[in-house]
Amino acid sequence: MTAEEIIASGNLELYVCGALSPEEVIEVEKAIAKYPEVKREIELIEASLLHLAETVAPPVQAMSWTNILNSIRNLKNVEDSKVRTLNLPAITGWAAAILFMGGIMWMLKQTNDLNSSLRVTTTENTVLKQEKSTIENQLAKNNETLEILRSKDYQAYTLPGNQTVAPEAFAKVYLNKKENVAYIDVKGLPAPPRGKVYQVWSLKMDPLTPTSLGLIDFQNEAGDEIYKFINFPDPEAFGITLEPEGGSETPTLSQLYTLGMITI
Repeated sequence: MTAEEIIASGNLELYVCGALSPEEVIEVEKAIAKYPEVKREIELIEASLLHLAETVAPPVQAMSWTNILNSIRNLKNVEDSKVRTLNLPAITGWAAAILFMGGIMWMLKQTNDLNSSLRVTTTENTVLKQEKSTIENQLAKNNETLEILRSKDYQAYTLPGNQTVAPEAFAKVYLNKKENVAYIDVKGLPAPPRGKVYQVWSLKMDPLTPTSLGLIDFQNEAGDEIYKFINFPDPEAFGITLEPEGGSETPTLSQLYTLGMITI
């Protein structure tokens, strides 16, 4: 924190009144050593509080603190017949001063607590705004993708699950043959295990010639669990395999999750 932020935080008043935690006391003392303006502010606060206390309490007439303490100690030795008359106005005044100082400390603590709550609320609001913006952007992206897929230029195909590997799995392919663009919806695939990633292949069947379209990852993401791929040979089939992170040069057929033919 800068010196201005430390001064504005309210912690210096609490420091002077002894109302900070040990950790906060250390932070303030570091700031005092580092920033001369913080040290000056501490001195001004101490002077102001002392002036307030003196204003409320009447002066102790010709008595130093040493004499006050000695008088208190001597009370134990005074005989009952020599009871001294107490200066009730002075005692009342100093009691009022102590109560006044306590009130100041309480108000400063309340102010500090309110400032902390305000900072927390401001942070939470900032996070909520960021989350709202992210969701709105995702919705806009999804709507844009859906409008593309609903156009007459795209034809839908289903890639059924491999019965020996993942019989319940499936994927949807939306193919624009004219522009050589494919959108693949992988919502029907199980989440890949750690260290693995799905890879999409365009296949020529005779002879079997696989060409990698790319990975199911954020680089190809076009919507919620929808991925876009471009610039691939005219496919006769699409397949999706589970590969090590980073993908493979050739498909791992033992980990073929879905496979579907493309009608011409």
